[in-house]
Amino acid sequence: MSDPRIAELERQVATLAQEVTLMRDVQAIRRLHFTYGYCMDKWLFRDIVDLFAQDCELRFLNGIWRGKEGAQRLYSWTEGAYGPRDGMLAEHVIAQDVVHVAPDRSRAWGRFRAFLQIGAHEHYRQDFPPSFGDSFWEAGIHENEYVLEDGVWKIALFNYKLAFQAPYEGGWAVSPDRPIMITPWTGTFPEVPNGPDELRDAPPQWPKASFQPFHYDHPVTGRKLGEGIG
Repeated sequence: MSDPRIAELERQVATLAQEVTLMRDVQAIRRLHFTYGYCMDKWLFRDIVDLFAQDCELRFLNGIWRGKEGAQRLYSWTEGAYGPRDGMLAEHVIAQDVVHVAPDRSRAWGRFRAFLQIGAHEHYRQDFPPSFGDSFWEAGIHENEYVLEDGVWKIALFNYKLAFQAPYEGGWAVSPDRPIMITPWTGTFPEVPNGPDELRDAPPQWPKASFQPFHYDHPVTGRKLGEGIG
C-alpha cells in the first residue's frame, strides 16, 4: 500500500521543480533581452542576429522582417560596420521588464522599456552619414515573444514600438512625429536591399498618442489592460 504522505511529497517536489524551471526561464529571457541592449550600445550587430530564432519575425517602424535572413538585413543598416566607433554614442537602457513563460514552456512573452541616447560627437561628425549628426533621446516599448530552440531561449517576435524621439536641443516639446535617424522604408526586399519582407502602416509616435498592447492582463482585476483602446 502506498503511503499518501510520500505521494503528497512527490507532488510538492514536482510542483516546486516546475516553478524553479519557469523562474530560470524568466531569468534566461531577461538576460537575453538585456544582452540585446548591450550589443546595440556597441554596434555588435552580428551578435544581435544570433539572439533570434530561425523562424523569427521583426516589426520595426513600417516594416516586417521574417527569419534569420531578415534579421541580418535589418541589422546591416550600418553597411557592415561592427563594434564601437569613436565619436558615436548609442546607449540603450532596457528596464521595467515583465516576463511570463507558458506552463508548458512552449512560448514566453516579455515587455521591456527602452530608453536611448544617440548621436555623434561634433569632432567626429565627418566620419558618419549626415543623418547621424543629430543628437537625440529615444524611448519605446518592446512587446516580444520568445521560443526555446535547441534548449536555448531566443527571440521569436521582436516587436518594438517607438514612443518618441526628441532632439537633445529643445527636448520633447519640439519632437518631430517621424523618426530622426532612420527613414521609413519605401519598398520591400529584394527591390530594397536591406528592406523588409512586408510593409505596414507606421505606428504613431509622439506627439501623436501611441499604445503598445500588453501581453498580460491586469494583475489585480484580471481584465485586459487598456481594454477599449484602439
